[in-house]
Amino acid sequence: MKLIKRDYLNTLIDIIGTPDIKIITGVRRSGKSKLLEVFKHYIEEHIENYNIIYINFNIPIFENLMEYHNLYDYVENKYKKSQKNFLLIDEVQMCKGFEKAINGFHALEKYDIYITGSNAFLLSSDLATLFTGRTFEIKIYPFSFKEYIEYFKYTDIDEAFKKYVIEGGMSGSYLYNSIDKKYEYLNEVYNTLIVRDIFERNNIKDPKLMSSLNDFLMDNISNRTSLRNVSNSLNTNESNLETNHKTVGNYIQYLCEAFAFYKICRYDIRGKRYLNSDEKYYLSDHAFKYARLGTRNMDYGRTYENIVAIELLRRGYEVYTGVLYNKEIDFVVTKQNEKIYIQVADNIDNDETLKREVVPLLQIKDAYPKVIIARTKHDNYQYEGIQIYDIANWLNS
Repeated sequence: MKLIKRDYLNTLIDIIGTPDIKIITGVRRSGKSKLLEVFKHYIEEHIENYNIIYINFNIPIFENLMEYHNLYDYVENKYKKSQKNFLLIDEVQMCKGFEKAINGFHALEKYDIYITGSNAFLLSSDLATLFTGRTFEIKIYPFSFKEYIEYFKYTDIDEAFKKYVIEGGMSGSYLYNSIDKKYEYLNEVYNTLIVRDIFERNNIKDPKLMSSLNDFLMDNISNRTSLRNVSNSLNTNESNLETNHKTVGNYIQYLCEAFAFYKICRYDIRGKRYLNSDEKYYLSDHAFKYARLGTRNMDYGRTYENIVAIELLRRGYEVYTGVLYNKEIDFVVTKQNEKIYIQVADNIDNDETLKREVVPLLQIKDAYPKVIIARTKHDNYQYEGIQIYDIANWLNS
């Protein structure tokens, strides 16, 4: 498969030599293994006096290391005292008791450690419990639009965006020529994510409920989600499911832990406080929805909002949805001292649509930037102090 240099590589380069256990996390097939492979090539080309101990548990030759004592002995035998020792382990969870070996390597203070693994075993919430040493998590996402352009060498940004909206950022699907085959691949990846990562880790008592809940969330990306309303909706549909808001909440948490969805909490702009109800959920990659539910009822506005939400997370922002005088602001994003208010729309050529997007932003009285991201197909411009970006240009900036 074709490799491109992703920004995550720079993150790994910046933390070379730090004492943390570096852990690469992200949705299944988002490129964790490829990132580790590219990082290995970087070390070989740019680091002097190196020794790489590389283990990929997907390869049968490492099958005898799937017990932590064997793994520990193997790595220790590969250690070279006079060199910089990099320990790179892919799919570490395939080794029984892996955390004991990793903690042991970290305690020796002679390895620079980088690992990837299945989301069922390397959840962000569990890292502090698994590893007694300090950890540094590198969260990776499917291909951004900018990476999509680089991968396919597009020169026409409008054509590229049209394709990206349909195909998404899961690069494994790019190897297939037809959209049907791409969606078959994406559906298989997603089903594996649910069945293997979620069912394997959690005691799911009602697989049909999990499947229906997943489809409900996919069909309602960008909508405010009340656990009680979701459970009521599932209870009253034709499948005759029986559930409650507590079970729904647990199952949604499992989906988020596996990076299938990202939860975005609400923020009261006027009261300057975070709200603990009616969150929004966004898919890790928007094309999963098309692969699973089809493309018959395309809602570009919701798709664009999903794309922007994931891009904001990818760029390192803390992301919230805003509430002001009963009006919704799609995103309130912060990073250090930076804050931006963002509305996302499909088309704002119509004056009424433009007004609907502008009014909530104009009601915000502070001086932080206000932005509308829409499919304008124009250069950036301002309207009453609000910066308006074409979504394709913004994603490619």
